[in-house]
Amino acid sequence: MAQSVEAYREFFESDIIPPSWKHKVWDKEEFKKFHAGTTASREAVEQWWAKWADELFWLKKWNKVLDDSKPPFYRWFIGGETNLAYLATDWQIEKGRKNKLALIWEGEPWDETLQQPKEVKKFTYYDLFRVSNVISYALKEKLGVRKGEILTFYLPMIPELPFYMLAVQRLGAEHSVVFSGFSAESLASRVIDSGSRIIVTADGFYRRGKIVNLKSIVDEAVKICEKEGLKIERVIVVKRAGNEITWNLDRDMWHHELIADVPTKAYVPVERQNESDASFILYTSGTTGTPKAVQHSVGGYAVGLYATMKMLFDAKEDDIFWCTADVGWITGHSYVVYGPLITGLTTVVYEGSPDYPEPDRWWGIIERYGVTLFYTAPTAIRMLMRFPEEYVKKHDLSTLRIVHTVGEPINPEAFLWYFKNLGKEDIVASSAWWMTETGHIITGHFPGLGKIFPLKPGTNGYSIPGVRVDVVDDDGNTCPPGVRGYFVITSPWPGMLETLYKNPQRYIDAYWSRFKDKLYFYTGDFAVKDKDGYIWVLGRADDVIKVAGHRIGTAEVESALARHPAVAEAACIGKTDPVKGQVPVIFTVLKKGFSPSPEFENELKKYLRATIGPIVASDAIIAFVEAVPKTRSGKIMRRLLRAVVEGATMGDVTTLEDGVAIEEAKKAYETIKSALESK
Repeated sequence: MAQSVEAYREFFESDIIPPSWKHKVWDKEEFKKFHAGTTASREAVEQWWAKWADELFWLKKWNKVLDDSKPPFYRWFIGGETNLAYLATDWQIEKGRKNKLALIWEGEPWDETLQQPKEVKKFTYYDLFRVSNVISYALKEKLGVRKGEILTFYLPMIPELPFYMLAVQRLGAEHSVVFSGFSAESLASRVIDSGSRIIVTADGFYRRGKIVNLKSIVDEAVKICEKEGLKIERVIVVKRAGNEITWNLDRDMWHHELIADVPTKAYVPVERQNESDASFILYTSGTTGTPKAVQHSVGGYAVGLYATMKMLFDAKEDDIFWCTADVGWITGHSYVVYGPLITGLTTVVYEGSPDYPEPDRWWGIIERYGVTLFYTAPTAIRMLMRFPEEYVKKHDLSTLRIVHTVGEPINPEAFLWYFKNLGKEDIVASSAWWMTETGHIITGHFPGLGKIFPLKPGTNGYSIPGVRVDVVDDDGNTCPPGVRGYFVITSPWPGMLETLYKNPQRYIDAYWSRFKDKLYFYTGDFAVKDKDGYIWVLGRADDVIKVAGHRIGTAEVESALARHPAVAEAACIGKTDPVKGQVPVIFTVLKKGFSPSPEFENELKKYLRATIGPIVASDAIIAFVEAVPKTRSGKIMRRLLRAVVEGATMGDVTTLEDGVAIEEAKKAYETIKSALESK
């Protein structure tokens, strides 16, 4: 969860160092010189990234590392041709990993008698190669999928999700994966924006012992798409849970029937993709009501992933890698599917909840499969640390050698808990920072540096070599150590987004226009840099909140709630939460004729669940007010709303449109605060 500078200050001088590190130990001055040298000049940057690119396979070698002639539309590895599916399967087989375990999948259902999971599936690299080729063949020959087309995947954490991702990559097509927790309306808006004519989904999936019906959500989304003029030609359905679903004979088709008559040895040559080709789009929340479609490259993205798998995770041939993220988010794309596979590791995928049937499910998975590299979210750590430590101690976690977290700032208490309980204070550990737009990790701790730079609980470490970052003030000038500012990236990097799909101007406005005369990538986060150069990301600086590591645009929440016939206006901000990082607080103005009540609040939460999804609705706090505070120009004063929610000083209120509004907000907040404390 977001921390103040003061909360971190006591850790700035911390000397917590593991008793031993099982990796190379750098010389301190040698590392500082090396790190600075990788960005000392344009030539140094290119040499650094060329080194990593040379370790990957290229269908055609590039002739130029970086084209920065049209900033901020940077292009990497000009003239080079490759393919993510080829790197993840064909190349791995060529490297002798044909029969190596590539993917371990565990379903959520649990056998109480045998005390073991009911479903475990394992796939070699040859299995991935064969299955993805069969799906590619079916998509190409039966449905006419071609290079550049975007398919939408609305799938749970089942093996078919990475199968389909690899299948469309072979064809040079793109995927738009939508998190399976989103509502029909959220799904439809993304399908319409991408123009997808094909949606791939499942009948349902398991969550905390219950079946979630996905197909019904897709059916509703299709209706919305058709009302907006987009015809969905095919809905491909994976039979996962066997639940009863509705069926459209003209549109719906089972996945197993789609591939039933395709030869098991079907082969589809990979499409050669260059720097102008996109690998996928992924929607992320912004400060307006419309999510942004981040578009990623192929070659640059692959190089960035491969390099960070080596730098941050010290990937070795016998590693078992488990990233707990859902593939519906960028962390799942990069560190569940593409990163581990193009590095030749075994990746673990789990379908369900971390506390089902007991709060030791994750620890059992680590023990069962001998996980060595573990990557998770602070929210999950904070949730699981509430349970007795016996749940952890009953499992052998000695295989772990590196544990990183990501998604939001981690509070020192949570860091120390997992460092102690998961790693026995003898692992490489850090809170890495990156985002959908960066494609891969940008900051973190590197194996081997523990005896040089103290391990400081909660820090995000250094930027990766080859990338420059800074903490700056409103004018883009570097802040002194310990002073809060805006976290920016001041040099291009390989995995960076190429643009926003169909909206290059919004790409410039959203990320590159924050500071006059300085072309810095604006991350939207506050941060501080300490005297040792460590970055401490403190939380969002823009109108985006993070709920359990998931970025949610406040404008999207407000827009959704305002469509309810009883709501006149809504203003959403985030409230610090000890487990989820932030939860939404929505100040809501009702139309005349409607009265606030607990029952009506529940009705609005149900409406949010239907229009946005459970991420927002589950923990949303709705505060009914007579008016929301605004400037005289009509802009909502979110600074004041944050002050109300966090109990901070109100500050200057002279530009308020109506001074009563903030008092009403205070009153409403105190009411709900008392209600929360009584639970």
